[in-house]
Amino acid sequence: MSTAPQKHNPDRRFVLAATGLAALASTGSVLVHAAESVRPLAFSTLEQAMEEVRSLSKGRSLKSQTAWTWAQTLVHAAQSIEYSMTGYPQGKSVIFQRTLGAAAFAVFEWRGRMSHSLVEPIPGAPALDPASDAAQALRRLESATAHFQAWTGALQPHFAYGALSKAAFERAHAMHLADHLSAFHPSSVS
Repeated sequence: MSTAPQKHNPDRRFVLAATGLAALASTGSVLVHAAESVRPLAFSTLEQAMEEVRSLSKGRSLKSQTAWTWAQTLVHAAQSIEYSMTGYPQGKSVIFQRTLGAAAFAVFEWRGRMSHSLVEPIPGAPALDPASDAAQALRRLESATAHFQAWTGALQPHFAYGALSKAAFERAHAMHLADHLSAFHPSSVS
């Protein structure tokens, strides 16, 4: 009994890809898992995100739903923005970036929000110091943001999502900040 070779079936690939994306979006995988945040923030630009950063920075005291300090969070966000211009210290494989990474980013863009671990450092980045100065961390983030907005050179591939256009990178950075900032809110003063 001979079997005919299977023909290329683009519909099957589409179904498999769609099933994979749905599973990725709903199963709580490493890339898309339940957020540790309490305020559902969403930004599409860095300027919108920085308005919230500045607003939160003005508060006397911040309550946090994460283990990182405010300063550590700001430094982490600055690192991510800086690395998009200079290169991430370590990256996932190109195959990962083009498949799971690209799928995760597509889901985030579709949702308009990112969900990720709020205490996972960027692979290979220097450790975040819990004793970092918040004012200095804020200046670093503001500088990184301004530098990114003025950047006209080539951008480096994201360690997980791979190559992104400048507009896509801005959305990625804005969603990244929104997810982290959602864990902070001003505490009420009695």
